[in-house]
Amino acid sequence: QVQLVESGGGLVQTGGSLRLSCAASGRTSSSYRMGWFRQAPGKEREFVATITWSGGTTYYRDSVKGRFTISRDNAKRAVYLQMNTLRPEDTAVYYCAAGGPGVAADLPKSYNYWGQGTQVTVSS
Repeated sequence: QVQLVESGGGLVQTGGSLRLSCAASGRTSSSYRMGWFRQAPGKEREFVATITWSGGTTYYRDSVKGRFTISRDNAKRAVYLQMNTLRPEDTAVYYCAAGGPGVAADLPKSYNYWGQGTQVTVSS
């Protein structure tokens, strides 16, 4: 089992920044990659970014490229999402997830463990 706890969400104005954190505990050695997803009211959960524990290979959805940065601290078993130049359309609950070495890193089904989520609200 892997436990994930997100933090760092909040209310910010358009153009502002937030940094989300995800602390992983338990059998973290069983996970290959970590991901961030988000879900807005009435919408499906969507991929935001992913990073591998080994090598730190990253991948982003197009709409956040250049604005969001995913990083990890292997020693702390923590993953971060630095979000800059936030837009109202970034408003959602953001979830941290841990998964195996599946090919489809942008699909929720590739991740086995999920955190409880943290709310990000961007006001216009």
